[in-house]
Amino acid sequence: MEGKEKYTTFKNNIIGVDLGQAQDYTAICVLEQRQPADQPKPLYLVRYLERVALGTPYPVIINHVVRIYNSLCKLADHGSGGGPVLVIDSTGVGRPVFDSFKQADLHPVGISIHGGSTVTREGDIYNVPKRDLAGVLQVLYQNARIKVSSRLKDAQTFNNELLNFKVKINIKTGHDSYEAWREGVHDDLVLSVACAAWYGETTGDPRRFQSMVVSKRRW
Repeated sequence: MEGKEKYTTFKNNIIGVDLGQAQDYTAICVLEQRQPADQPKPLYLVRYLERVALGTPYPVIINHVVRIYNSLCKLADHGSGGGPVLVIDSTGVGRPVFDSFKQADLHPVGISIHGGSTVTREGDIYNVPKRDLAGVLQVLYQNARIKVSSRLKDAQTFNNELLNFKVKINIKTGHDSYEAWREGVHDDLVLSVACAAWYGETTGDPRRFQSMVVSKRRW
C-alpha cells in the first residue's frame, strides 16, 4: 500500500466507534480510504486506534469524537480528501446515546449487529449480521487491501483481537450462535474497524463522500 505515485488525489476518512457498556471498552478508529489509479477497489489504512478508558462517560466520549471529527474536517478544508464520515456500532447502548452524537452535529451512521443473515436499514441505522463484518475484514486482509500502521500504540492489541475474532454459525438455523455481539473478551478495536470498513465497502465508490458538506467548526 506504499507509494503515493500509485494513488489518485482522492482520499477519505471514516471514523469508526464501537460503543461499550459500563464494563466494556469503547474503541475509536480512523480508517483512511484511498482509491488507487490502477485498481478497481479502494484500499484502507488504519491511521488511528484508541481504546477509551473504562468508565468514561458518554458525554466525554462524544466530545472526544467531536475533536477528532473537527481535525479531519480541517484536513478536508485544506484539500486532503473529502469530509469525514462517522460510523457507530450502537448495538449495546441504545438509541438515546446514538442520538446524542446526532445532536452534536456529527451526522453519524449507526450499525446494530445481530446474529441473522440479512442486512436491513431503518433510517440512519443499518442492522448488520456479525458474519458480514467479519467477512469484510477477511476479504480485505486476504486481498492485501487493508493495513494497520505499526506505529499505533494499540496496533498489537488490535492484531491479537483479530486473531480471536470469530463468528460461530449454527448449522441448523443458519444464524450466528453467540448471544452477545461481543463474543470475545474484548472485540472493541476490531469492531470499530470492521464497522468502518463495512460501511466503506457497502457505499461503493469512495468518491461519493466528496459531495458531503464539511462543517467548519471551532475547536
